[in-house]
Amino acid sequence: MIIDVCVTPPIREALAGLAEVPRHLSNYAEVYKSMAPYLATLAEMTPDQFISMMDDAGLDVAVLQAEDVETTYGRKIPNEPVAELARAHPDRFVAFAGVDPHKGEEAVAELDHALRNLGMRGAVVGPWEHRTYSDDELYFPIYAKCMEFGVPIWVHTSLNYSREIPMDFGRPLRLDRVAIEFPDLKIIAGHAGWPWVLEMIAVAWRHPTVYLDISAIRPKYIGVPDTGWGPLLQYGQTVLKDRVLFATAWPMQPFARAMAEVRELPLKEEVKEKWLGGNAQRLLGLPAAGASDRRV
Repeated sequence: MIIDVCVTPPIREALAGLAEVPRHLSNYAEVYKSMAPYLATLAEMTPDQFISMMDDAGLDVAVLQAEDVETTYGRKIPNEPVAELARAHPDRFVAFAGVDPHKGEEAVAELDHALRNLGMRGAVVGPWEHRTYSDDELYFPIYAKCMEFGVPIWVHTSLNYSREIPMDFGRPLRLDRVAIEFPDLKIIAGHAGWPWVLEMIAVAWRHPTVYLDISAIRPKYIGVPDTGWGPLLQYGQTVLKDRVLFATAWPMQPFARAMAEVRELPLKEEVKEKWLGGNAQRLLGLPAAGASDRRV
């Protein structure tokens, strides 16, 4: 089973805005300018077309991430349509709820509703776009709610390319305190902490509830010397082999290419299978059967 734990939902509310770059993300337009023509074609993509793309790539399950940065930047991918899509295709999609910590009790109530009534199975926060740190106590009620339901929370843990937002909002070290305060909280560190990869490894080694996803990067660079990814290649096949998760941040990375590049990494086959889906399957509590089984 192959599982991508970081995917933009194939719904109009998410896809229509991909080609429109808000001011605080203007530098992203420069960094990803080669992708602009492709992103512009996605606005009308249907869920059925998306599932066909998953099938062509051999991807079994996609974790669809809602988003809420409404207080700071006025943007939101609502939970309801993301949850509805996951309910319509329960064998292909898992839905994570977007949460805005600045909304206080309203945010916690919305998350409770998403987990209790909408069938969502995790949460998503982006400290850099919330303009705070992952160990800010604003997040603590959200973490507590996820721990109450036993679901993971995906936390952006890496640099950002905005020239307006401090880069250290994404420091992995901040998750150390979170894992101490919430010892049973399952944390997915999005983007695996680059460029602070060794710091990320240290946090995950200390806390068995911390997972690393490799979204938004070309997996082939994990195996290239002097890129900063060396510690992940080393420890990701030893002490952390059960806690590295495949992810693309689609549409930032195409499914098939990313999967192929993971398979080319100098890892044991059993470790590749863990990275590509085995670890996520266990974390999310998914059954073993997947789309690839149906295609046989």
